[in-house]
Amino acid sequence: MMNKTMRLLAVPTLALGALALSGGSAMAADSSYSSTLGQLNGSTGSGTITVDVTGDKAMVNLQVSGLAETFMDGPYPHVQHIHGGSKGQCPTPAADTNGDGVVNTTEGAPSYGDIQTTITTSGATTPAEGLNIALGGQGGSYQIQREITLDAATKASLEAGVAVVVVHGLDPATLSPEAAAAPSDLDPALPLAATSPALCGTLVATQMGAMPNGGADTGVAQETGSNAGMIALGGGLVLAAAAGGTFMVRRSNAKA
Repeated sequence: MMNKTMRLLAVPTLALGALALSGGSAMAADSSYSSTLGQLNGSTGSGTITVDVTGDKAMVNLQVSGLAETFMDGPYPHVQHIHGGSKGQCPTPAADTNGDGVVNTTEGAPSYGDIQTTITTSGATTPAEGLNIALGGQGGSYQIQREITLDAATKASLEAGVAVVVVHGLDPATLSPEAAAAPSDLDPALPLAATSPALCGTLVATQMGAMPNGGADTGVAQETGSNAGMIALGGGLVLAAAAGGTFMVRRSNAKA
């Protein structure tokens, strides 16, 4: 009698396992990219980003901490972008051609290219929103997690490995007197500190759901994990559920 009961239980359990695996496959993104963001211009911040692409849609998860926190008695607005169409690199201090101690956005452009997508907290994500501080991250630590539409140029840069994420906004107190008093190279109505790069990282192809890996100074992620491990995990979850156990798995996902 017990063997018969166990056989009956095994059928729905296996069916649930098949459903779980087929459902996970149907929801998988076409491709996934990630980066650990390195520090620029004396920034003390850190950040990670993942971009999961399905067709012309992308789920972006950006997490930043340790940046400048306040500006004129309010939260510091940090803008961030995906740049592309160039070398796919973050600039080195040698890019500071005017010698003021800051690699501004214009000086960094030969390394990472023009703005292709603005990573905003809401609304439009076009290059036209590049300096829209109302849609930037607020304060020294924040997360932006949203689905956006990718244009053809951004998607091409991702696929070619030359898409670079740049987060802007430096603490003027950390700059030379000359740089702290200078206007932005992009908009003279803003200070140089507000639009200069603070974090930078090249987006590299990774296994779906993998967290960025490697040193923060490199801005380069390494592939981790395996499909076999995910399949085994899926089966384990189904069996645990059948046994009456409840398990939660949080997918960890990872501003130019």
